[in-house]
Amino acid sequence: MKLKKILLIIVGCLGLFMGAVGAVLPLLPAFPFLLLAAYCFARSSEKLNTWFINTRLYKNNLETYVKGQGMTWKTKIRIMVMVTLLMSIGFLMMGRVPVGRIILAGVWLFHILYFVFGVKTVRQKAEGYPDPEF
Repeated sequence: MKLKKILLIIVGCLGLFMGAVGAVLPLLPAFPFLLLAAYCFARSSEKLNTWFINTRLYKNNLETYVKGQGMTWKTKIRIMVMVTLLMSIGFLMMGRVPVGRIILAGVWLFHILYFVFGVKTVRQKAEGYPDPEF
């Protein structure tokens, strides 16, 4: 059991690192790595989980999604653009593998449909204004 906890912490830290890099570099998507870190920290260490959910990185990228409230259009579009860019590299590299291109196009289409129709869209609060729900 202790080995599993250690592995989850290591994978969570790697996910956090990659997510932080992805938040800064436009080529690397932050969302899936931060989601991985949240999953690993929640299952391995209460201290790490509490620390992680209080970071600005978590609050800006995952908080509304994890709470089941959805994402802002800005976040959705950023994710869809990154997925499209990364998958188009693979698509171009599979010039001689038509089956691979078809599968990759299907996965890309699923991602786009999921983020447009499967994830709720929330309005982004304006800075300095109270939350409209209260």
